Amino acid sequence: QVLLVESGGGSVQSGGSLRLSCAASGYIHPMWSMGWFRQAPGKEREGVAALDRDGIPSYPDSVKGRLTISRDNAKNTLYQEMKSLKPEDTGMYYCAAGNGGTWRGAVYEPDFWGRGTQVTVSS
Repeated sequence: QVLLVESGGGSVQSGGSLRLSCAASGYIHPMWSMGWFRQAPGKEREGVAALDRDGIPSYPDSVKGRLTISRDNAKNTLYQEMKSLKPEDTGMYYCAAGNGGTWRGAVYEPDFWGRGTQVTVSS
């Protein structure tokens, strides 16, 4: 069984930065895709950063240049550096992993999800 636990969320002002972490327990194959999704209040969950099985990152245009995803296989941990945060970045951020591919910052049909960490950006 795989367990994903996110941390690092919080409240920041517009222009601020945060670093999210996702610690994985259980077996995560090094070739699995991993990524971050965001769900803002009243909106659907969307992918904001993903690493495919070759470790190549992808992002939607809305966050390009502001979010950076990385992975430490030795620590079984996924990271997301976020800078120049905007109020529209507010939402619950979820870590996801799976055997599928990625597309524009989203892992395709993840097999495992974390419970999320809240990010709030005030103007």
